[in-house]
Amino acid sequence: MNELYIAKTFKGLEEVLATELVNLGANNVEIQRRAVAFTGDKRLLYKANLHLRTAIRILKPIAEFKASKPDEIYEECRKLNWAGFMDVTNTFAIDATVFSDEIRHSRFASYRVKDAIVDWFRDTTGKRPSVKVDNPQLQFNLHISNDQCTLSIDSSGDSLHKRGYRTNQTEAPISEVLAAGMLLLAGWDGNTDFIDPFCGSGTLLIEATLIALNIPPGLYRPSFGFEQWNDFDKDLFDELYQDDSGEREFTHKVYGFDISAKALKIADENIRSAGLSKYITLERCDIAELETPSESCLIVTNPPYGERLNPEDLEPTYVALGRTLKHKFQGSSAWVMSSDERLLDRIGFKPSAKIKLMNGPLDCLYNRYDVFAGKREEFLRQQAV
Repeated sequence: MNELYIAKTFKGLEEVLATELVNLGANNVEIQRRAVAFTGDKRLLYKANLHLRTAIRILKPIAEFKASKPDEIYEECRKLNWAGFMDVTNTFAIDATVFSDEIRHSRFASYRVKDAIVDWFRDTTGKRPSVKVDNPQLQFNLHISNDQCTLSIDSSGDSLHKRGYRTNQTEAPISEVLAAGMLLLAGWDGNTDFIDPFCGSGTLLIEATLIALNIPPGLYRPSFGFEQWNDFDKDLFDELYQDDSGEREFTHKVYGFDISAKALKIADENIRSAGLSKYITLERCDIAELETPSESCLIVTNPPYGERLNPEDLEPTYVALGRTLKHKFQGSSAWVMSSDERLLDRIGFKPSAKIKLMNGPLDCLYNRYDVFAGKREEFLRQQAV
């Protein structure tokens, strides 16, 4: 039976996620604000959690209603048959997102849903389920837009960016979901070599290799939220989890460079945890000294930037990146993300594409630079032929 689901994502990745869902076989795919709605059966829900690279979590709406006061939320939630979603022995938690002038406090809205669930079970069974903020068995989500409320059950549990392979991280690691989105936006498919000259803890390297091999990112996770649902089909999930028919050979190489020995050590730990060491080469190297390891490659990178860093101190790094691209990577394409457009200008290339993304709280530009030999006009004429 087909049901409605909502896959949440980051700003700027909605179209990428929609394409992923279409390729998985989802129906009625509709792009929303930082989300994509779709319909499908239980098999598709399990596959979506296992295979989607740019989804943060996948919600299943269980009730829609209007409420302009917290007490009205309680009354509407109290009407639901909660035995259809959980057992009195299950632990649960409520997460609320509120965009309303009438209901301003997301925590209070969450409390009223919690009260409705507890009171329903107490009146029905004489017992009450327990709320558990950390690692609950069941996670519910309340979304309020003005007076329109949608209550959903979270099929993912922990955010899907928590792949399960990361054992350590640098100070400001990029989200696995954002990294995968950057790679898919760049058209990465594993048909060339790949380079990240500022690889940090290795997230882009690992996500690039998973895409090249077509390994589902959810394989490393210890669990999903739907495994605690009343209607969980273990045989179906085991079948999907063990299906490796979509995996493919990767004959190229992934290269990671960084000036920090500590970052490279962390990257190596994460790469080993993911079981991908045979595909990824790490080397300590300053961007100014970087040599191209092959004639044809794709460069995707997330160089230093951010509120804690002084842009003036970073300018030489971006200038060096531009010089290295110009002199050593002719014929390649480079995608660079930064929250500071002035730093991107220091690369010295005119971007052929600009995409707005969010890295945590930071508004970023994700720019494509085509590195060509000779004059830019001649390069563009050749591309048009």
